[in-house]
Amino acid sequence: MHETFTAVVGTVLSEPRRRRTASGDEIISFRMASNSRRLDRQTGEWVDGAKLYLTVTCWKRLVAGVGAAIAKGRPVIAYGTIRTNEYTTSDGEKRADLEMSAHAVGIDLARGWVTYQGPIRLGDNGQPIENTQPATALESVPQSLEEAAAAA
Repeated sequence: MHETFTAVVGTVLSEPRRRRTASGDEIISFRMASNSRRLDRQTGEWVDGAKLYLTVTCWKRLVAGVGAAIAKGRPVIAYGTIRTNEYTTSDGEKRADLEMSAHAVGIDLARGWVTYQGPIRLGDNGQPIENTQPATALESVPQSLEEAAAAA
């Protein structure tokens, strides 16, 4: 069986939820939606297109980063394997849902700005090593939409 890899751009619909599997692995998951919009040339108005809803599940190294950066309402890009999850409700009704096992998750920079905080490096003594690199790239990040418009 072939795995289907895909990238989905959308908005987080639920607060990420952490939990542990029966084997003790920590996971975090959230719901997201992606919808298309197009300009109706006859009316000049934007029209919503089809919507895609899915659950994004993150494992291992993604858990900490997603827990720190992803929240309800944020614009995200999720990349991973996608499959249909079929289940039966407590009422006996059969349902299906799309689920992504994420390999990467990030903020959609087309709809916002972020500052990057990399992993903490530990020295030989087990203490964090301070970053000695200058932060010149971050100093030019606009603090508001007005500053971004003025710089353009």
